Amino acid sequence: MPARLEYTTPVDLSRAQRQEYLNFAKTAARAAGKVILPHFRSSLQVTNKLENGGFDPVTVADQAGERAIRDAIENTYPEHGIFGEEYGLSSGNGLTWVIDPIDGTRAFMTGMLHWGILLALFDGQQPVVWVMYQPYTDELFCGDGEGAWLERAGQSAPLRASACEQVAQASLSTTGIDWLGTDEQKQFRNLSQQTKLTKFGGDCYLFGTLAMGALDLGVEAGLKAYDIQALIPIVRGAGGVITAWDGGNPSLGGTVVASATQALHDQALSLLAAN
Repeated sequence: MPARLEYTTPVDLSRAQRQEYLNFAKTAARAAGKVILPHFRSSLQVTNKLENGGFDPVTVADQAGERAIRDAIENTYPEHGIFGEEYGLSSGNGLTWVIDPIDGTRAFMTGMLHWGILLALFDGQQPVVWVMYQPYTDELFCGDGEGAWLERAGQSAPLRASACEQVAQASLSTTGIDWLGTDEQKQFRNLSQQTKLTKFGGDCYLFGTLAMGALDLGVEAGLKAYDIQALIPIVRGAGGVITAWDGGNPSLGGTVVASATQALHDQALSLLAAN
């Protein structure tokens, strides 16, 4: 089974096509939510995907959620590719749906709320349609490359990142630093020590709070494409900036920095690059 998504020549999409795909993504994510939610805060069997002493959990909820989205894609857009955390890569016509059925499985299995269903459409270079859905709170973050919105309680509102431009005034969050190497941990501490506060934990939801304007900086490491693709446009659509630590394209994962403003991002990258 192919395990990696790669960059290819981008597929050009019209605005009408992006809107069609966005509507589909919202429907598919909500359908997955109906499958996943009954498992939340229940007696749940957890399997460890690693055999080297590490811990990478997967549950029947992860698997069922991805199957629900895959079935919807295969029935509606059989020509498209699919790349999911649980069932790998199926190549298509250059457009690829990227799925993380439960981003934040550790939070899910411990009854915490910082998890979500991630679904993005990758054009070969960038995610162009995206959804992050938290079914327990019924919050759906979405966009089509021209903006970012939060749908909740039947209402839709645009998302807007904060106007913070100084690291010293910024709030920072990361899920954890165990995925960082020794040098990267030192670089992260160099950034963290300069911020107003640092909050650990959050998974995909920290990018949602950044887009809401409640958080100013987000740093994550060890990401795969399915961990980040639905979250890149949530930040950019809200007016923020998101790149790899070296300033490059974060679409295939790795170590990622998200910031509320360009000025803040430039400062954060400078601090992360310091020895």
